[in-house]
Amino acid sequence: MPSTRNIRRRIRSVKNTSQITKAMQTVAASKMRKAQTAAINGRPFADLAARILAHAAQSLEDDYSHPLLEKRSGPKRAVIVIGTDKGLCGALNANLFREVSRLDKDHTLFLTAGRKASQFVARTRRQLVAEFSYGDAPTFTDAQAIARAAQDLFLKGEVDAVDVMFPRFVNTLTQTPTTRPLLPMERLWENGDAVVEAKGGNGAAPDYLFEPNAAEVMGALLRYFLDFQILQLLQETKASEQSARMVAMKNATENANQLIKDLTLAYNKIRQAGITTELLDISTAQLAIS
Repeated sequence: MPSTRNIRRRIRSVKNTSQITKAMQTVAASKMRKAQTAAINGRPFADLAARILAHAAQSLEDDYSHPLLEKRSGPKRAVIVIGTDKGLCGALNANLFREVSRLDKDHTLFLTAGRKASQFVARTRRQLVAEFSYGDAPTFTDAQAIARAAQDLFLKGEVDAVDVMFPRFVNTLTQTPTTRPLLPMERLWENGDAVVEAKGGNGAAPDYLFEPNAAEVMGALLRYFLDFQILQLLQETKASEQSARMVAMKNATENANQLIKDLTLAYNKIRQAGITTELLDISTAQLAIS
């Protein structure tokens, strides 16, 4: 049976841990609200841009070509893995890396954003060609650096396609590992709902007017749209990270408080047993004297 001294020591230790996790929960909650707002506010623009480009693609001549739209049939591809810089965010990274581990090592090059993603790719001995970092508030410059690296691989013919894997923010309790096509860029609206939405959702195409023409608009917007897509995915990841961390720290704090209650109950039982034993010893001694 543990001594009361050891239990008191454990209670103090757990209380200190509880204070730390409570503080981390508060900080994560503050950052979570900002990150969620940034991710949610960026979605309407990303969806609208995809619908406009999808409609522009339908308006192009059959012989139109652009390097970022070139379709290839080869097996070689690059994957941008967007993870977190820090841990203590539950199973967020583990769920994402489980999906990454299913990819073919021999035909996949990896670009990573976030230290945890870089460590995973290096630890599993996959081919890492570039790694990037981004802060609590991802910037357009962060997204441009990643987008340029992916473009270079694709335009030089080193890969035939580029995908992005990231934890998509659903709500505070749910973040889903998601794979999104990136290059060739036509897959961004071919495989999603953008083509349907470009027709107005009810089969009637919206009345878009492109000046000077659809080809000029497409050529001017493609690279910018690619940069913004990466920025949006960075914001989705950051919202997922802060949400997962807040929930993880909340659970840790609750578990610590429950453990303190259990230890306090055990301490009181041992202390009460000691007091009872002392009373019995005193009673026994009095009976022996009398």
